[in-house]
Amino acid sequence: MKNRVFQPFTSASAIRLSLTITIFLNALMLLGYVYNTDFGWTNRVRLFYTFLTDFVLLYLLYMLNFKTILQNWKKSTMMWIICGGSLVISITFSLIISNFAINFLPAVPFPENLQILSNLFKDIIVYIIVLLSTFLFASLAERQKALLENEQLIVENIRIRYEVLKNQVDPHFLFNSLNTLDGLIGVDNDKAHEFVQNISSVFRYAIGNKEIMHLDEELDFTEAYASLMKIRYGENFQIRYNIEEKYRKYFIMPISLQLLVENAIKHNVISNKHSLIITIETTPNDTIRVLNNIQPKSEVEAGTGIGLANLTERYKLLFQKELSITQTDVFCVEIPLIKELETTKSQKQSTNESRYCRR
Repeated sequence: MKNRVFQPFTSASAIRLSLTITIFLNALMLLGYVYNTDFGWTNRVRLFYTFLTDFVLLYLLYMLNFKTILQNWKKSTMMWIICGGSLVISITFSLIISNFAINFLPAVPFPENLQILSNLFKDIIVYIIVLLSTFLFASLAERQKALLENEQLIVENIRIRYEVLKNQVDPHFLFNSLNTLDGLIGVDNDKAHEFVQNISSVFRYAIGNKEIMHLDEELDFTEAYASLMKIRYGENFQIRYNIEEKYRKYFIMPISLQLLVENAIKHNVISNKHSLIITIETTPNDTIRVLNNIQPKSEVEAGTGIGLANLTERYKLLFQKELSITQTDVFCVEIPLIKELETTKSQKQSTNESRYCRR
């Protein structure tokens, strides 16, 4: 998740909560003193003492509850410690501070028993506030933890699906390369030998573990693959490029252009009478498209369509982007180009922030 995990169970949170509630409770008492014509030294001392003791009690209760929650004990055990321990602390603390106020602070015109009971009643209210707020925070933290775990499972599922799809592409590419080689052996052994030499450099790129590549790298790989196909088909197979220079440093998924070239070869007749012409060109919409004339084979090779389907799915999983596939007098597949990766954006943002700080 992009948002930070909700973590209220810290000493800093306990201090902030204690201070906020103490100010709120004593503000009500202060309003009562404002309407009292005799807001003298005695009332001021008692108000400060009440503020201080309320803050200490709240902090002690929150720290007990937070430390208990962080222990990850059974819920029943946690409930007993939080409810029972907080109640014991509240009553004990209330009796101690009441006796201290009676013995050491300026006297007030109220019986001692009434002072003790009123202070005990106030501290029980404090106990209830702490209890309710602690359970609220615990519920929110547990809910966010569940949401985070669920999101992590979704991300992990996407990663696994992506790896499965990627692993399907490599054998697919190998299978078709071996078929091409098989067609050359015995027909033109010199070209078969050249094919074997060239295919090693092609596979160096194909078996790479990178999930994303610069467009110029993919174009080089596609041209290397096309040179292998020209060994087999000669001038009957042609690729034309129209690439705007600024797009060469954009990102594209590896083996995507090659896969579309391969699909065009597998679906269409290539002969002296029917040359296959493939055009690879960038567009002003930050996309690159692969077009080829349509001259369909009477029998399509087994396994066709797997690579294109996988490429479509991988773009959805990794970038949440769609491929555009159209067919008129030509077959056209348009692939989105990625201007910046998330890591590149983060690095630029960090650089800008550091520059700002240096100023």
